Amino acid sequence: MWLTEKFGLSVPVVGAPMANVSGGRLTAAISVAGGLGMLGAGSAVSADWIRTEGAVAAASGKPYGVGLMAWSVKDRPEHLDAVLELKPALVSLSFGDYAPYVGMLQKEGIVVAMQAGTVADAREAIDVGVDAIVARGAEAGGHGRNAVATLPLLQSILDLTEIPVLAAGGISGPRGLAAVLAAGAVGGWIGTAFLTCTEALTPEPVRQRVIEADETDTVYGTVFDAASRAGWPDEFGGRALRNAFFDTWEGHEEELKTKDAAHADYVDGVRAADPARTSIYAGQGVGALTTQPTAAEVLGSFATYRTYLQAAQ
Repeated sequence: MWLTEKFGLSVPVVGAPMANVSGGRLTAAISVAGGLGMLGAGSAVSADWIRTEGAVAAASGKPYGVGLMAWSVKDRPEHLDAVLELKPALVSLSFGDYAPYVGMLQKEGIVVAMQAGTVADAREAIDVGVDAIVARGAEAGGHGRNAVATLPLLQSILDLTEIPVLAAGGISGPRGLAAVLAAGAVGGWIGTAFLTCTEALTPEPVRQRVIEADETDTVYGTVFDAASRAGWPDEFGGRALRNAFFDTWEGHEEELKTKDAAHADYVDGVRAADPARTSIYAGQGVGALTTQPTAAEVLGSFATYRTYLQAAQ
């Protein structure tokens, strides 16, 4: 299998790069446990943060990756410079015009992946020349499109190309991993399952809210982006846990963009890790989270996917 052979993995799992969750410690823990950890380099971090956390991830001696947003790199080119210095094994570059940066990364021997939410996204990625495509379904937590569910999207992209394709969205355990592997994916791009890991940056009040949530508790929209003013294009909303702040402002996003008091309330909610006011990005697989495991325990669970593949034969 391309993913495991390319990066020397024992489990075909990539830990999705989640801003404010996937620091160097979680990234390293996933890689040490047999997957490929990814550093979540959000738009608000400094280039020095990327260098420092990247060094933590690299210290394990295992391959790791970094996730960047193309719209953010345009405004913060120093983020790309820091990644080029680190030379991780994999870089995910999505959400915006990523074409100018792909060749620069590949020239340094870095594998470049792109997250596609539609077949049109995948066609563009093929034309640009990325090394791998992540079929990111609407079930997935965090930012992306809300257009197509994981399974139909994965099938369509697999029919389209010979480029390695990973699946993202709703893969909460080994059964889901077995399903996408059986369909032809080279691995799972897993985020939500690692949200409450002991090595994650997730604050304790947020962890508890995630553990309490069930599969019906997520919503998709741009409310939190309008409140944060981080710069996310409206084209890419986010899937997160529903809360009072979202319910108050859903349908009033344009007003929210200029409402200073609401922006201040949101920022305060983020700092306080208040589940009622902060964004808690999570996918529809969130209902499967009931504890605070180590990354190794999560990978150990995913490693049992072979049992389900065999049962289906």
